[in-house]
Amino acid sequence: MLETTIAAIGPLDEAAMSTARQLQTRLTKPAGSLGLLEELSVRLAGLAGTCPPPLPSPAAVAIFAGDHGVHAQRVTPWPQEVTVQMVGNFLAGGAVVNAFARQAGATVTVVDVGVATPLPTPDDHSPAGDARVAARGGVSGHGRVDVPRLVDANVRRGTRDMTVTAALTRDEARSAVEVGIRIAGELIDGGAALLVTGDMGIANTTPAAALIAAFTGVDAAEATGRGTGVDDPTYQHKIEVVRAALLRHTPDPTDPLGVLAAVGGLEHAALTGLLLGAAARRVPVLLDGVIAVSAALAAAALAPDAVGAMIAGHRSAEPGATVALRQLGLTPLIDLGLRLGEGTGALLALPVVTGAVRVLHEVATFDSAGVAEK
Repeated sequence: MLETTIAAIGPLDEAAMSTARQLQTRLTKPAGSLGLLEELSVRLAGLAGTCPPPLPSPAAVAIFAGDHGVHAQRVTPWPQEVTVQMVGNFLAGGAVVNAFARQAGATVTVVDVGVATPLPTPDDHSPAGDARVAARGGVSGHGRVDVPRLVDANVRRGTRDMTVTAALTRDEARSAVEVGIRIAGELIDGGAALLVTGDMGIANTTPAAALIAAFTGVDAAEATGRGTGVDDPTYQHKIEVVRAALLRHTPDPTDPLGVLAAVGGLEHAALTGLLLGAAARRVPVLLDGVIAVSAALAAAALAPDAVGAMIAGHRSAEPGATVALRQLGLTPLIDLGLRLGEGTGALLALPVVTGAVRVLHEVATFDSAGVAEK
């Protein structure tokens, strides 16, 4: 599946991009007055191979959830159990990503690709179990019906500690990537015109930092941030943990699957697959924060043309996100100091993407409107 998907990824359509650029010059506005939105509309035309490109609606959020063996190194004060608890919260419709998805009219799919704790069954009467019932159509505690979808695609119950051994075997990394490819295909076949990256995994900013350092060559200190907001001693320790993992494995950026196996997470690998799967189908993907952009580096290393399908939704407050975006050559649409993950920042940027495309569909030209040009 991986090789077939990579083979299907091609460059942006130059003819469609040229048409979009010419159209932008004829619209009733000063040339270049929409700034980054103009180039975004051109890239989306190139991805679709037509001008104007399709409106990016409906959108679908894919939240990949996994746990991390490096949690044992105390890189975060949050207990690992929060991962499965937040999965229950997503399914109940009670997380920030759910609120933003409802605002955007986007569907939410939660994918267990590597959660350490088995998810509760619908007859479980714990809060997480009640969340599963709510997700299947029951009334949630907020008095509304929410229907996020859960996909059980668990590759293994969390990664190994990357400071001790490789986080994943090569086969496990490939399996997780192919989970993401499959989810991309299912969402697109279900009608999604744009995918939004989401993630959940306590301690997952640590492997994200390791991936970013491995693919860009920056020092661990430049790639590592405070994640959930750790104090200074924990932050310095986290940098040393990332540095130790990189020294142990010396991952080769020309072997992206090997990098994912050595220091990645299952959700990072699955997001890599989602990006590849969308690029192969020529459907845009709106990137969220540091987890998504670390996966984007892996996807770009596997298939450089996959970057053509990527839109940087926002600039995460995590420093590694800026490093990764610079490497990818992507400019974020918004910068609000966010560092929540889940897909939240990307969803806030969705109206910007829609606006960029809608301009090509709906704005009159100087000729059609009878407006004089300069």
